[in-house]
Amino acid sequence: MISVSGVSMRYGSKVLFDDVTTTFSAGRRYGLTGPNGAGKSTFMKLLTGELPPQKGTVVRPAKLGVLGQDQFAFDRSRVVDTVVMGNGRLWNALEERELLYAKADLTDADGIRLGELEGIVGEEDGYTAESDAAILLQGLDIPEELHERTMSELQGGQKMRVLLAQALFGSPPALLLDEPTNHLDLDSIHWLVEFFTRYAGTLIVISHDRHFLNAVCTHTADIDYQTIITYTGGYDDMVVAKTQIRSRIESENAQREKKIAQLNDFIARFSAGTRSSQVQSRRKEVERLQTTELARSNIQRPYIKFAMSRPSGRTPLEIKSVAKAHGDLQVVSDFSAIVSRGEKIVLVGRNGAGKTTLLKALLADAPGMPASPADIDEGGVRWGHEVSIGYFAQDHTGAIQNGMTAVDWLHQFDPDASRQEIHGLLGQMLFSGEEGLKPTGALSGGETARLLFCRIMLQKPNLLILDEPTNHLDLESINALNVALQRFEGTVLLVTHDQDLMEEVGTRVWHFAGDGAITDFKGAYEEHSAALA
Repeated sequence: MISVSGVSMRYGSKVLFDDVTTTFSAGRRYGLTGPNGAGKSTFMKLLTGELPPQKGTVVRPAKLGVLGQDQFAFDRSRVVDTVVMGNGRLWNALEERELLYAKADLTDADGIRLGELEGIVGEEDGYTAESDAAILLQGLDIPEELHERTMSELQGGQKMRVLLAQALFGSPPALLLDEPTNHLDLDSIHWLVEFFTRYAGTLIVISHDRHFLNAVCTHTADIDYQTIITYTGGYDDMVVAKTQIRSRIESENAQREKKIAQLNDFIARFSAGTRSSQVQSRRKEVERLQTTELARSNIQRPYIKFAMSRPSGRTPLEIKSVAKAHGDLQVVSDFSAIVSRGEKIVLVGRNGAGKTTLLKALLADAPGMPASPADIDEGGVRWGHEVSIGYFAQDHTGAIQNGMTAVDWLHQFDPDASRQEIHGLLGQMLFSGEEGLKPTGALSGGETARLLFCRIMLQKPNLLILDEPTNHLDLESINALNVALQRFEGTVLLVTHDQDLMEEVGTRVWHFAGDGAITDFKGAYEEHSAALA
């Protein structure tokens, strides 16, 4: 169990949460939700002890399993060592012991210190640490031949399982996980869901994957209104309960304000007359009926709308025997397809199976895009009449030029647009007021993603190619993107590991087997999944 009592955190004038008291009980799985900037990662650091609260106390077990956001922090370490690092006290003792044993001459002080270190190693079961780590890794489907390799040699899903083994090393009674689904393909996410639903300890997880939260969480701790409120159920259950509570308070306030207005009218009419006792009684009633003050929510919902300047022809894209290899590895092999206007195609498969490779091959000589003939080896791509493309790259490093403001960067894509139109578009994507004048070099990952969507909305293309567009978006922005894609009348090619997006947007599936072969399924994602079952 983890308990938080009277905890407050603020940065300057911004209050993240104030006087929070809550408990995370054993056997429950909590989703920690709230928009970007609400304080989720800060609160997680308070729970782990990485950050002290400015006010209040946090009581936690002696051992915690922690999975951070940085899945590349251990790339130089052996896999088995990475797991043992999950017990910091043991790992530090082992490292110091190794340094002392490596010395040519040991002093008396060194000998005393070695004795102390051997005591720590014994207390922490260090003599069986590597075999214990190996058992844990094998249980998480990491074969023995990978245990001696470095973390950099592993695929994303394997790396996540090793880091999960690190968090589980030493059997901690609580797991705290910050974005565990980042960089994972859908198969790995499904595996993670099954694993967590069997976990018996306290689980606290931050995620922007709505489907994952709904599948895993028994409770949702929501950061909003400068506090944390815990709801029963997953993310969707929390949204419904939160909306109902706020609607009820707003309705009660409206009724009270109406009653107060009637009482104040009576007081104004008869305060100078003979009904002084009745007037006094109504004044007390007004005091009693004061409305409940509604704190302002910190949730901001962007408005995404993909309009088209003009529609494309009936067949915006024809693919004929496209192939692409990386060295000796054939990533895309002899793929052909005809895409009709209005189709929304989701590209699914394991990480590294070739989804991004295919998109780059299609864009190698696309209208309005820089030519890149090296991205396609064989075959041809024919773009249809009047096709205009809006492209969101998975890696958008360098996509936004530094040394400009957000307004100026966006304006160059439509010089005829008025400044008012540009600011309005930025406002839709939560760049309010002077935030549109923010230097492009200072944009966060989420702000960069939102600005790239502004560009697409300004250009009004009729064909969208979106490669992992949700990576830096919060839940509200992902939901807005979901609705916008469903309403878009043009054509969509979408790579995502967000299951809700796949199910609710996709009308066709290209499934990548990982051996260069791509299966073209003309139907929704759920129908495709059912056909594979």
